[in-house]
Amino acid sequence: MPFAPEEMRSGLACGIGPDGHWHGWFDVRVRADALRRLGLHPDQPASEVTGDSPPGWWHAAAERYAHRHPGRPPRE
Repeated sequence: MPFAPEEMRSGLACGIGPDGHWHGWFDVRVRADALRRLGLHPDQPASEVTGDSPPGWWHAAAERYAHRHPGRPPRE
């Protein structure tokens, strides 16, 4: 892994969503100076979300595929 353990931090939260189902959220944070070693930095245009998230059906289709074909990447 290109990062030392002290350069990364991750978190996980779970709870019941407004629809009554359990949901989980996680985040991974990497120190900016560690990203700069890889040629990345927060000022790059690609380091920010610039568009909308894919629609819900796209996520659902990806999850269905993952359950039907575990360990196999999707075809392009």
